[in-house]
Amino acid sequence: MKLTDFSQQEPATPEGAFQKAAAQVEAGEDPLSVSDFLNSFNKAFKRFPFTILGEVSEVNAKPGYRAVYFTLKDASASLSCLMWNERYQRIGIPLAVGMLVEVKGRVSVYASKGRMNFDVESYSLAGEGNLRLQVDQLARKLQADGLMAPEKKRPLPTYPSTIGVVTSPRGAAVHDVLRTLRRRFPLAKVLVAGVPVEGPQAPEWLVYGLQMAAYNSAEVIIFGRGGGSFEDLMPFNDERVARAVATCPVPVVTGIGHEPDTTISDMVADLRASTPTAAAEAVAPSKEALGLNLSALGNRMTAAMERSLALHRTKLQRFALMPLFQEPGRLFDNEALTLDNLSDRLARALPAALGRDRQATEALQDRLVRCAALFSAPQKATLERTRVQLAALGTNLTRRFKAEAALNAARLEDLSPLSVLARGFSVARTQEGAVVSSVTQVSSGQALSILVTDGTIESTVAAIRPKTSAQEGAVK
Repeated sequence: MKLTDFSQQEPATPEGAFQKAAAQVEAGEDPLSVSDFLNSFNKAFKRFPFTILGEVSEVNAKPGYRAVYFTLKDASASLSCLMWNERYQRIGIPLAVGMLVEVKGRVSVYASKGRMNFDVESYSLAGEGNLRLQVDQLARKLQADGLMAPEKKRPLPTYPSTIGVVTSPRGAAVHDVLRTLRRRFPLAKVLVAGVPVEGPQAPEWLVYGLQMAAYNSAEVIIFGRGGGSFEDLMPFNDERVARAVATCPVPVVTGIGHEPDTTISDMVADLRASTPTAAAEAVAPSKEALGLNLSALGNRMTAAMERSLALHRTKLQRFALMPLFQEPGRLFDNEALTLDNLSDRLARALPAALGRDRQATEALQDRLVRCAALFSAPQKATLERTRVQLAALGTNLTRRFKAEAALNAARLEDLSPLSVLARGFSVARTQEGAVVSSVTQVSSGQALSILVTDGTIESTVAAIRPKTSAQEGAVK
């Protein structure tokens, strides 16, 4: 059987390494040199990884250095740490003072300086620091999507008639908001969507509250809660809530926590207020400010009216001084001159025309007298005989035509329907004016007009009786 001497093996823990060194001193062995001691120390402790939790108190990451140097501390101690740049760049999370980090690495001693460092192999944010990292990454993502663009921020309504409030129904924030709205703008209708603002289900309820406030015709929404820790405000850093705020159909004003607190919902909202009370003040105009605005508008309207009246007064005075209104008759000067000219021309033209007409009349009268004197008594007798002969000839020419016309008139009289009517007969016509000559042309209930010698009878067909064979034989 092979026996193993475990006493000669290297201790498995740092405490064992120190115990071995102490045993060598007690055994009277030669003391270790500084280099041997530090080398033994490094050899003993580098074998064992440690995980340390602490707050970063200082960071030195100059561009020319091959490593990043920082210090971790807690309430009663501090530890110098270093991390090689390759590892630091691979982690991708820049260290900053105040971060709570969890580092993993090994203890090492820089022998030439005798300075101990903790050689960090990796680190991660712990507690609130990890949450802040997640929030920062989400904020970068939403900013890249354009949700925080300034041009997407909508203006708030000046005088909203309906204001939505999405917050916890049991917190102090809702009472502060309602009190502020009642004091500043009591005319507005307030819709309160009471939802949980903490816990794992809070994001879903917050999104639902925003949707309900917008659905119920809110013109602007106050969205927030009272103060709390960073962890308490995490529902307002949820991506679903942030997108609901950014896509809400009406403007959203956030008032989350206190003045230093900033959430992603604040970043994507149309307006960020420091507290819920400040959000209510931003949404609702105060009665005093409203009164001042109305007074200012009234003063502006009065001043504008006075300026307008003064301008019109000046124009009216300028018109009153115009010659047209001083002497209205001057408006027809040209027409008056034209009338005078025409009257003068007419006065000159009438006597001349009358004189010419008088001369022409006298000349015609003289010619008639001379013509009448040319006809002697024999000539007048001849003219009379000729007239008598022409009259007799005309009478003979028309005698034959008068006889033919009388004969034709007698024939027309015999054929006239009026003569038939005068003998006791009548003529039936339809409404269209057609003469009824057969029973097949009418139907029962049809209106007829019956023409008699002294007028027209309007009637309705009561019954139709066609002629029988016996009646036809009797007629024959």
